[in-house]
Parts: sequence; C-alpha cells; structure tokens
Amino acid sequence: MLGSPALMYRLNNTIELSSPEETRSEFNRSTGAIKLGVDVHQDFYVVVKQEGGSNPKPPQRFQKEAFLQWAAKLKSRATEVHAVYEACGFGFRLQRQLTALGIKCYVVCPQKLDEQNRRVKTDGLDAKALCLKLDRFVQGNSDALALVRVPTEKEEQLRAIHRQREQLVKARKQLEAQGRSLMVNHGIEPVQQWWKERAFAKLAVPGWMKQLLQNSQPILLGLQEKIAALTLHLQSSAQSPQPRGLGKMTSVVIDREVGNWNRFNNRRQVGSYTGLCPGEHSSGNTRLQTCVTKHGNPRLRAALVELAWRLVRFQPGYKPVIKWRRILAKGAMATGAVRKKAIVAVARQLAIDLWRIRTGRCQAEHLGLMI
Repeated sequence: MLGSPALMYRLNNTIELSSPEETRSEFNRSTGAIKLGVDVHQDFYVVVKQEGGSNPKPPQRFQKEAFLQWAAKLKSRATEVHAVYEACGFGFRLQRQLTALGIKCYVVCPQKLDEQNRRVKTDGLDAKALCLKLDRFVQGNSDALALVRVPTEKEEQLRAIHRQREQLVKARKQLEAQGRSLMVNHGIEPVQQWWKERAFAKLAVPGWMKQLLQNSQPILLGLQEKIAALTLHLQSSAQSPQPRGLGKMTSVVIDREVGNWNRFNNRRQVGSYTGLCPGEHSSGNTRLQTCVTKHGNPRLRAALVELAWRLVRFQPGYKPVIKWRRILAKGAMATGAVRKKAIVAVARQLAIDLWRIRTGRCQAEHLGLMI
C-alpha cells in the first residue's frame, strides 16, 4: 500500500513544494501580478517588490526618475502591476505618474506598520509591510488597505485658493498678536487692530515702540489686501441662492474640501468622512461610546461646526435645530460639554443634508431651511 504510484507521486510533489516561496504560491493561487510597496521620501524612494505569491524581494533604493523608468520596464514585462504608498506631504504626483504608466497605484492613510511591535522602524521594513498589505488587497481582502481618495488636479487647484487665504489670515493674526504683546510687556493697554492706518496714527506709545511696530504694519496691510482679494474671489464662486446663514465663503470652503459630493453612496459615508461620528470602545458586555473620531478632513469639520452654530440663530425651523433647541438656545441650562455634543450632532446632520441638496436628492425647503 505504501508503495502505490499515486501515493509516491503525492509525496514527491510535496517535497518539490517544500520551499516557502513555492508553497505559498501553491496555496495562495496568486494571479502572478507584481506588487510594489513604496516608502516615499523627498529625494528618493525605497521599494519592495513581490512577484506573484512569492516572498517579497529585498528593498531597493531609487532616485525619482530612475524609479519611474524601472516601473515602466516592469509594466512592459508584466500584464498587471500594483503599487501602494502612504499619503504624505509630497501630494499625489507619484500616483498620477504611475497611473499614466498603466500601473494601478493606491494611496493609503499613514499608519503604524510595525504590526509585531518590535520597535524597529526602517524604510525597508515599512515598504515591505506595505507590499504585504497590498498583496492581501489584490487577492480580495478589501480591508487590508485604508485607501485615500485621490483628488483631481482641478480639485486640488480649487481648494488651494481658500487654504492659502487661511494661511494668510493665520500669519496676520500672529503678527498682530506680537504687536499687542509688545504693548502689554511695557504696561501699555493693547489696541485691537493697531496696524490699521487710523488706529496706528492715534497710537499712544513711545517713539521707539512705534518704530518697531512700523516694521510690521506694512506687512499687515499687505496681508489684509491679499486676504480681501481672495475673499471676493471665493465669494464670487459660490452657488446662489444659499440658505440663510450658510454664507458664500463657508459654502465654497465646504464644497471644495469635499470635492465631489456624488462619490458618497449613502449618509453613513458622509457622516464618517466628516469625523463627527462617535468612537466606540467596547468589549464583552461593556459598550462605551467615546468622543468623535476626528477621522477625515479637519477643515471640513471646523467649517461644519461653525456653520451649525450660525444655523441655530438664522434657521430656527431647521429640523436638527428644533430637535436640540432646548440645549442650544441662548440661556439654556446646559453644561458646555452637553452643548458641544448637541452642536456636533447638528453639524453631522447638516453635512448629510448638504449632500442631499448638492446631489439633487431633495430641496433645502423640504429640510426646513429658509432661502
């Protein structure tokens, strides 16, 4: 019985597949696609390659142009090439370049890649971890990668305008605060917006201090001029008519941060993208809901909360405002924490309602919003 030809064939076949790479390929039944895990840096890329179901190759370091040429050669030899890298401050240019070569490139959320908690972090280990996650994703495990939506170049250009305005406003506030701090340090009552021409002319400070403040005043005036020009440009791009209290600037900021409202399939996706959904830490019979996840776009979240406070005043007939009026009304006997929770609930529902309006699912009047 032990010497039967069928049994001997199975034993020989098992011995032939005893190497890790071949065994893995046999049991994974990989499609033979090439996977690239890329650790992105400003001047170079560290790349780990995996062919089919084999073990990942040792990491390789490329200059930017050399990597693109190497990736193009891989694509010319293979029918399917996938790549992945973490979202970072270098934008989505690499994704667009690889896509133009015919490579399926994914961008994922930055994350801790030391799954074994060895407290060892190198570019090669990060690239290898990304490559292994990509392998599972390609084989059908959609939860292996936390994908980031890549905006179009037009969407990036549009949102860069109000983001620059935000940066200019921040720079103006810093310079203005430095001038007030100089006054306070020397026992002088600070003057709000001291840099404006009329206020600066009447400024009752010593000559030496006024000379120091005069170094910042032209910069502040120039910043204010640029901010005003960008504000008019953005307000002119707003849709009309707008619900009362929404505001042209806020409307443009929300629309451009979202990019494309049609990419959401349901209200849960909208709420999750805002990061205004409660977190959860549950185990066994214990269920605990924590503070909001803050997942997603922080600028969108800030704009929605600011807008929700305005709607409490200007849209008393709005359904979420009616629901939470007892807590949010002026003079209501509620703690600050309770009021924050209520306004977050209004902001989350507001995002869902804006999605419904922008995608034509309903009209603003049906939601209790006055135009």
